[in-house]
Amino acid sequence: MDDAGTARAAKAVAALRSLRQRGDEVELADGFTDAEMDAWGVDVPEEVRVVLREIGGLETEEHAYGFGPRGRAVFSDGYWTLGELEFGAGSLVVGTGTACWGPVVAVNPWGDECEVTVEAPEFTGWLHGFAERLADGTGVRPASGTHLVPAVPSIEVAEAEGADAELAALVGRGDSLTDLVDLRALPGYPCAVHWEPHFSTRHNTADTGSSEVQFRIVGDGRALLLTSAVSGDFLGRPVRRHTVPRDAAGRAVAQLRALAAEFPGFVTLEAGCADAVMAGWAVAVPEDVRTVFRAFGGVAVTGLPALRLLPGAPERAVDPEVHRMLGGDGTYWPLARITYGRGSALVQVRIDADTGEWGYAVSVPDQAKGLREYPDVKLIAESLADLLLTYARLARQAADRPGFTGRVSRDGGWLFPDTGGPWPRPAPVGEWAGSPDPLRAAAAELPQGTHAADLREVPIPSDLCFHRAAGWRYGALLDRLHFAGAGRLAAAIPAAG
Repeated sequence: MDDAGTARAAKAVAALRSLRQRGDEVELADGFTDAEMDAWGVDVPEEVRVVLREIGGLETEEHAYGFGPRGRAVFSDGYWTLGELEFGAGSLVVGTGTACWGPVVAVNPWGDECEVTVEAPEFTGWLHGFAERLADGTGVRPASGTHLVPAVPSIEVAEAEGADAELAALVGRGDSLTDLVDLRALPGYPCAVHWEPHFSTRHNTADTGSSEVQFRIVGDGRALLLTSAVSGDFLGRPVRRHTVPRDAAGRAVAQLRALAAEFPGFVTLEAGCADAVMAGWAVAVPEDVRTVFRAFGGVAVTGLPALRLLPGAPERAVDPEVHRMLGGDGTYWPLARITYGRGSALVQVRIDADTGEWGYAVSVPDQAKGLREYPDVKLIAESLADLLLTYARLARQAADRPGFTGRVSRDGGWLFPDTGGPWPRPAPVGEWAGSPDPLRAAAAELPQGTHAADLREVPIPSDLCFHRAAGWRYGALLDRLHFAGAGRLAAAIPAAG
């Protein structure tokens, strides 16, 4: 037991009771019994019990705070919600995994006004400060102060050389839309977090307004995770993506072969082909792709669409008009046909016809009418090898469950265009005139009305929906898609008229 901590808690209780005794507009709720606190499912340290035995919450004219679960309220994601901020602009939460409960964090999770401030390192200290400010008439919230700390991409934490092992363990592989605040490395309190959500509500779409920030306190109060849950809004800033290893092709081959040997009923590989066969194809085949094709010509994982890598499979047939809209011969390599609801799409690797580079893997609707009226593209991987590594990772996750019962997916929905992925904003290519970036500058020369998106700094997967762009003319029909840099930039060129 920490005597200093319990003494601090007792001072907070006394300060709150003195406010009520002098006639301030403060209502104190009854406390909790030890038996009630024991049943909460989280450890309640003695320092916190000193407060909660006496006071279960408080209410002023403008604020209401609850110190424990009553009614339907429960603990979740490593924190307890004390109450709402002013004007309903977010929540005040306290971490529940530390020895004294903390930190206390104010989070406004809505739209472009998102703000995050760590107000105090622990609950009882915050509560005593609350009572002092209320007594002095200086307000119930601490002054914002001058302390500031940046949030960092969780993928950066996961992949950093010499990374903090504890932080790295908390984020796992990391996520493109999740950023981290190290709560043990703050310069002082209160401490504002320099951070903004990855989504933007500044560009109108049919579904604008559904995005929010989801937050968790992890590692017994070590870190705050902030995730942009993008729904119905365009992305507002670049993201950090997982690094694709240089030897991705070799790793993918090794991992899939190991899975096929261990789980032959769930992972099946078809025979590959020799270099002499590849030499007769109409497109050049770079060495990393040859590494895959030599090893196998098809990959089937339970719950995922089968990939048919070699020519001749019926799934590789493409409607002539769709073929034209995709760029024609030598610009893409079909991998799979997937269905979702009543629609179907073609998974493909984009090929730079000038350099012969095989680049990003995307899926595009393969019905001419639908593609013409609603041009969509889904980015699913940085390369064929990257896609195969994803297949291997999902298969391994499923295999780690008893009997491979955890199917990786019951359909190809996550591979299908416009099924809930983040939306990069398609911009009129005129916005890129004079850009120092060669891909963007070249795209600016495309016909008037063309919209494009740079896919190099967006999450995987992402949905590129040209028809949702504010500047895409209502009722405009697609003439063709244009992919530059082997898929790193995607553009939709409308038909004339």
